[in-house]
Amino acid sequence: MSQSPAPFDTATIERVAERMRANQLIHNESIEIQVLSSGQSNPTYKIVAGDQRFILRKKPDGPLLPSAHAVEREFRVMQALKKTNVPVPKMGFLYEQSDILGTPFYVMHFLDGRIRFDQTLPDFTAAERRSLYDDINRVISTLHTIDPSAIGLADFGRPGNYFERQIGRWSRQYLADPGQRIPALESLIEVLPKHIPTSELHAIVHGDFRLDNLMIDLKLPRVIGVLDWELSTLGHPVADFAYHCMSWHIPPTLWRGIGGLDLKALSIPTEAEYVDLYIQRTGFTDVKAHWNFYLAYNFFRIAAILHGIGQRVRQGNAASDDAIDMASKAEPLAQLGWQFAQRLDG
Repeated sequence: MSQSPAPFDTATIERVAERMRANQLIHNESIEIQVLSSGQSNPTYKIVAGDQRFILRKKPDGPLLPSAHAVEREFRVMQALKKTNVPVPKMGFLYEQSDILGTPFYVMHFLDGRIRFDQTLPDFTAAERRSLYDDINRVISTLHTIDPSAIGLADFGRPGNYFERQIGRWSRQYLADPGQRIPALESLIEVLPKHIPTSELHAIVHGDFRLDNLMIDLKLPRVIGVLDWELSTLGHPVADFAYHCMSWHIPPTLWRGIGGLDLKALSIPTEAEYVDLYIQRTGFTDVKAHWNFYLAYNFFRIAAILHGIGQRVRQGNAASDDAIDMASKAEPLAQLGWQFAQRLDG
C-alpha cells in the first residue's frame, strides 16, 4: 500500500518535530506527517513518531475572515474541557506564529476509534445503536450544563442576544452575495427575527455537533472524543442541540439524515424521545415550547453556510472537491427550515 506524499518539505517537518520535542511530546524520534483532511474545515494531519501518533490542525492558507478557522479557540476550548466529563482529545501545544507552516497550528494526541457518517449505523447491532444514541445525548447534555466560568471560559463568547447576532451575521453573508437567490432563505431572514425566544440560556456550544464529528470507541457504543470545535463559542445551548437534531428531519437521499426512516426497526430513538432525554439531563424546561423556532433557525443557518460555500465555488476558491454538491443542498435545507417557520405563531 503506497503512502501519499508528505504535505510539507523535509525542513518544515523537522521544525514541527523540534516544537514537539520542546513541548516534550517526543524525544529524539523523527516524524512523518500524512494528510487526513483538507475539506471546508481546518486542514488536519496525522503525525507518526515511532509508536506514537498525534494530530496536527492548522488554519487554511490564504486570506481568511478575522474570526474564521480559529485554531487558537479550538485548542483553548478542548484544553479547558479536559477538566470535565465531555470527552475530548488530550492536547499537546498551540503554536501561534506563522513562520513554520504559514499559519498557526496545534498538536494533540491521536484518538484511536471509529468515525461514522451513516446515522443508521449499519455495522452496529440494534442494542449498540440505542446505546450509542443515548451516549451522544449524554455528551451534548453534559456540555450544555457546564458553567463556562468554572473552567476558564467566561470570555469565550459575547453574552446575550445570541439569536439576534447569529441571524444578523448569516443574513448579511447571504445578502452580500450577488449569486443564486433562495426564496425560502429570504423568507426565513424576514420571519426569524420576529420570533426569537425570550429565554437567555448561556452555555458552551459546539456549533457543529453531529455524528461524524464524534470519535466512537473501537469496541463499545460510546463516545471517546468530540472533534472539530472551530465553530464553538458561548451561545444558546438549545440552538446547538436542535442543530444536532436536524438529522431527524433530513432524508438520507438529501444528506446524512434519518428523516422518514423506520426508527423503531433501527432501534434509534424518535426525535421526541431524544428531546425528552435531553430535557431530563439538562433541566431546560422550555425546549419544546420553541422547538419549531430552533429547527427553523438551524436550517436557516446551515443553508446560509452552504450558500456561502457556493459563493466560494463560483469564485474558484472552494476548499474541497465536494463543495459543489454541498452548496447544492442550501436550497432544499432552506425549504425544510421554512416549513418549520410556517408553524410559528402568527
